[in-house]
Amino acid sequence: MAQAVLMKEYKELSKEKWVTIDFDDEDVLKWDLALMVVNPDSAYTGGYFKCQMRFPKNYPFTPPDFRFSKPLWHPNIYPDGRICISILHAPGDDIMSGESAGERWSPAQRVESVLISILSLLDDPEINSPANVDASVMYRDDKNAFKKRVLEDVERSKKDIPEGFIMPTQESTKIVAPKVVNDDDFWADSDAENFDFDDDDMDNGSATDGFAGSDDEEIDDTEDDDTATVKKANDNDRLDSDMTQPDD
Repeated sequence: MAQAVLMKEYKELSKEKWVTIDFDDEDVLKWDLALMVVNPDSAYTGGYFKCQMRFPKNYPFTPPDFRFSKPLWHPNIYPDGRICISILHAPGDDIMSGESAGERWSPAQRVESVLISILSLLDDPEINSPANVDASVMYRDDKNAFKKRVLEDVERSKKDIPEGFIMPTQESTKIVAPKVVNDDDFWADSDAENFDFDDDDMDNGSATDGFAGSDDEEIDDTEDDDTATVKKANDNDRLDSDMTQPDD
């Protein structure tokens, strides 16, 4: 099961420009990756950070292991490159650490969610439970010195960029939203199509065939009413004349 799940995830992640993935076809449980930071506001921007992920045979029920190939100066990264992050901790609540099950690993998590969480942690470290105490203190007390130290790691990481590889940027990794059709335009076009009668129809009278005869019928009804009124008046006049003539 783990192999099938990982191959599906690899297929989706291979479309992303901010990460590269390599693995041996004979062992899909071992991934070699490179994470690229494209956020221009990040202290780690421009970095090309090589790392490894190792997956258990019962993945995704158990979290993978993650490690940077070269340690980064960061409050939550150990000197050996391992990272302290909740999403990689075993499922369930942890009373000792205070982490809830929602913060920790679950089978619903995926490699992409792990990598995005790690990139977010780079810019928003948890200094209250540091893996590197010195980096945590520097981050808290001297941000400028911290950024200067991080820049050294960033520049060193660029030596690992493959020849000819084009580093992604924030612009190149943006998701392009699909074009939205304006409802008003749609209905306007529909109305025009439904009621756009051509000149031939108008000349032949086909456009008003459904209403033909309605006006004539109203005229005929009016004439009948007028004729009836005149006839009734004549009858009344004759009746009055008969009543007023003297008897013989």
